[in-house]
Amino acid sequence: MAIDDKQQRDYLTLLALFEGGSSYWYEQYKESGATELVAAITDGKFASYKRIGARLQESARALDLDSKILEMQACGAFLITRADDDWPAGLDDLEAPPIALLGRGRREHLLTLRQSLSIVGTRNPTQYGVRVAGDFAAGAVDREWSVVSGGAFGIDTAAHQGALLAEGPTIAILASGVGAPFPAGNARMFAEIASEGLLLSEVLPMVHAIPARFLIRNRLIAAISRATVVVEAAFRSGSLRTARDAAGIFRPVMAVPGPITSPTSDGCHRLIAERSAELVTSIADLMELVGPLVQL
Repeated sequence: MAIDDKQQRDYLTLLALFEGGSSYWYEQYKESGATELVAAITDGKFASYKRIGARLQESARALDLDSKILEMQACGAFLITRADDDWPAGLDDLEAPPIALLGRGRREHLLTLRQSLSIVGTRNPTQYGVRVAGDFAAGAVDREWSVVSGGAFGIDTAAHQGALLAEGPTIAILASGVGAPFPAGNARMFAEIASEGLLLSEVLPMVHAIPARFLIRNRLIAAISRATVVVEAAFRSGSLRTARDAAGIFRPVMAVPGPITSPTSDGCHRLIAERSAELVTSIADLMELVGPLVQL
């Protein structure tokens, strides 16, 4: 069921006002819908909420939506809401799902998320990690799975490139807008994903990345795919957050072991030792674990 222009403007207003991951504002949206929530904010009904209500009212009234719509049109972005048949249903397993998403690229790849695998890891991988991530991604798309990752340098890049080289679908979940994907050093890859795959975000198209938004974004990577594999990760790594987000909503988590002397594998070894992840050493291992998910 398509939304009308007024509803689209209301959804864009909410994306402009709120960072993702807020349970409170998601519940307000779920209870009243986008149009009623925007009206309530604009009318000052939340003015007494903590110290941000009045600021939200001012921001909603001052928002130049026409310019935001022009930004969408300029980069070829489109809005995705629960009213759409291709809304990624896995996101609704989260405590605070996104209110809406913005996409850029081949929208039909939203349907491939029903059989998708997220491949994540460190931004500073070894050659071993790069090779494993690329091989796993290529092997997955050869078996008709789509590959999800975050577009970052390192393991994310290797996973996306592995899928692209194998001519399979890959989806990048961004911590920035789809019209200004981060990091800029991956601009060529993002252009290829926008042509052959799909870029997704829960912020407006030209919004730039900030540190906190990466952790907020990781929950989307965990929820939108059917399973997650961590290829290389340090002892403290955002990839471990993705793995724990996945486990928290009962998604299978896998980890690739590395040399015991390699700091970039400490996080994977930690997940395996804690029994938070299944150990996998090949695409065959991985498919043995995720294959039954296709029947669910």
